[in-house]
Amino acid sequence: MRATVMDIYRLLPKTNCGKCGEASCMAFATKLNEKEVEPIQCTQMAEKEREKVEDAIAPAVREVVIGTGDKAITIGGDEVMYRYELTFYNPTALVIEVSDDLSEEEFDAKVKTIENIEFERTGELLKLSAIAVRNKSGDVEKFAKATEKVKNSKLPLVLCSFNPDAMKAALEIVGGQRPLIYGATEYNLENMADLALEYKCPITLFVPHDLEKMKELSYNLRSEGINDIVLDPGTYVREGTGDTLDEFIMIRRLAVEKGDPDFRFPIMGVPAVHWIYESGLGTMVDKGIREAVTAAKLMNSYADILIMHGTEIWELIPVLTLRQGLYTDPRKPQAVDPGLYTFGELDENTPVLLTTNFSLTFYTVEGDLKSGDANCYLLVLDTDGRAVDVSVAGNQFTGKAVADLIKESGIEDKVSHRKLIIPGLGAPVSGDIEDESGWEVAVGPRDSSQAPDYLNKIKEEAK
Repeated sequence: MRATVMDIYRLLPKTNCGKCGEASCMAFATKLNEKEVEPIQCTQMAEKEREKVEDAIAPAVREVVIGTGDKAITIGGDEVMYRYELTFYNPTALVIEVSDDLSEEEFDAKVKTIENIEFERTGELLKLSAIAVRNKSGDVEKFAKATEKVKNSKLPLVLCSFNPDAMKAALEIVGGQRPLIYGATEYNLENMADLALEYKCPITLFVPHDLEKMKELSYNLRSEGINDIVLDPGTYVREGTGDTLDEFIMIRRLAVEKGDPDFRFPIMGVPAVHWIYESGLGTMVDKGIREAVTAAKLMNSYADILIMHGTEIWELIPVLTLRQGLYTDPRKPQAVDPGLYTFGELDENTPVLLTTNFSLTFYTVEGDLKSGDANCYLLVLDTDGRAVDVSVAGNQFTGKAVADLIKESGIEDKVSHRKLIIPGLGAPVSGDIEDESGWEVAVGPRDSSQAPDYLNKIKEEAK
């Protein structure tokens, strides 16, 4: 159970010395609870006392860092089972595997593709998280050579081999970059654990369909002093994903609700099994679709890291988009700054449009206006991040609010007319806006994709 502010306060010195920068220990405890400060900022605590505070504020799922420096990523860190209780932290890491048996040209091309995949959605640039090098050949030298080729990648690495000799050879090349070792099993546990300790790398524990055995092996790793562990209970899809999803959920419940120390680690899923074990089943499109669907299911069931195979943008866009949606605060709508935005060439006759500051609405409107080469001013109303229809119903999209925005934006000094085009869904408050602002209101299209044509029509009619 998550520690309360009072739980944390009881562990502090309670001297109110102010050396931490806060007015009191209670204020410091509050900041600790909100993850705004670190325990080390309290200089009055001994190391053991600080460790108790760190344990108290530690999330139910341990955070594990893969990589170093600017290309490090963090997985895990969740404290609750459901998003509405508290925001999920550290978005699921999406990793694409490259096999060491590819030709040099194919290998280099796939790595380049992985590094360069990105697209923008609602103002955020969505990218992949890491590269996984897979020892498909089973050959130690080939695995080392493949690892050598990605050692200067701008993305962190996951090394995939159950052969300790192959893993050792790869770690000799990139061990200082803190790659994720994949993986340890009941058959190679001792050797893989030694490598994790020697190179100070996180390690994945692969125990398919046996949570009791996973608990035993997790305990063994922890007993060796290894705390950066990722759990992979196996991804099985041939008979459906039901059993896999059940195990993912069970692991997360054991961590969050039971506080079981052997399961308080990030979970890995491997949707790439659709390609690895189904080589003769279906077309590339079929496999890509199945992989994307499995990735979505696992992400919805607490997967903290996913290893995939496909690099087609049509497969990755829905997975990246789902991740973006899951790792926002459901209690706080996504919003952009309200105010005045400009598009194209402007003069005193330029039309003025209105929308809300809900990010998805704004970026959709922005994209449609830019793609249509529109020339206009766009007033963005602060509706607390709500869409047009929702803010009309919730009384954020009102005549007075729009009138205030017109005055504050300075738009009246930029155009000679007093005409405002509002979105079609804002029609119910058009009269209210006219009464409050003194501007003439025209109700525009409901869909912003029609806005450029609407503006062109107005321009033609004005001639």
